[in-house]
Amino acid sequence: QVQLVESGGGLVQAGGSLRLSCAASRLSFSRYAMGWFRRAPGKEREFVAGITWSGDSTYSAESVKGRFAISRDNAKNTVYLQMNSLKPEDTAVYYCARSRKSNIFVGEREYDYWGQGTQVTVSS
Repeated sequence: QVQLVESGGGLVQAGGSLRLSCAASRLSFSRYAMGWFRRAPGKEREFVAGITWSGDSTYSAESVKGRFAISRDNAKNTVYLQMNSLKPEDTAVYYCARSRKSNIFVGEREYDYWGQGTQVTVSS
């Protein structure tokens, strides 16, 4: 069965850092863009960051620009989200997803495989 498994979430104080990982198994990975999304309590799931299949281009939501960075290691079938200067409003369940294509999209419908999510909680 195709799997995307996120890890690295947890509880951190405001201003702290976390690094999320998303490992793909039994899933074609290296030719597809990947994205990170998040769902905060009571809100819709939203795009956070995306990366092209080669890793040569990334795109981040305005709310996280300058604080979060997405990267990938195709040899390890893994995509990462480095989160710095965390704020309480970053509290959410974070999901990784595989794009249907090699370029980045911000809409959920352009992603066909999703992980189960990892909780990130930022205390003030």
